[in-house]
Amino acid sequence: MEDAAQLTNELGPLVERAVGVQWYETIGNDADVAALALCRLRRARAGVGGGILHGDAAVRDALEAVSASALVWITSRAISYMDENGFPEAVESHVDRLID
Repeated sequence: MEDAAQLTNELGPLVERAVGVQWYETIGNDADVAALALCRLRRARAGVGGGILHGDAAVRDALEAVSASALVWITSRAISYMDENGFPEAVESHVDRLID
């Protein structure tokens, strides 16, 4: 519970600090740190709450507290990561409609 509370308090500034930081050149940059903190918050709250839905809700709550530009930036980081790690190929056979 302490980890989740600490992460919740630190997340806003971490995500805000990530705005404008490119993630392709250096692993462990501010965008990566913010994404890692969001993942850790998700796991911590899921453990405390007894299920993954609690972790997802904690991430949404944390992201509601950041600026629109920070939200856009960290979301683009997540989509970039998903795209580069095979998400489209993993789900496209399960999706009836694809974006043309």
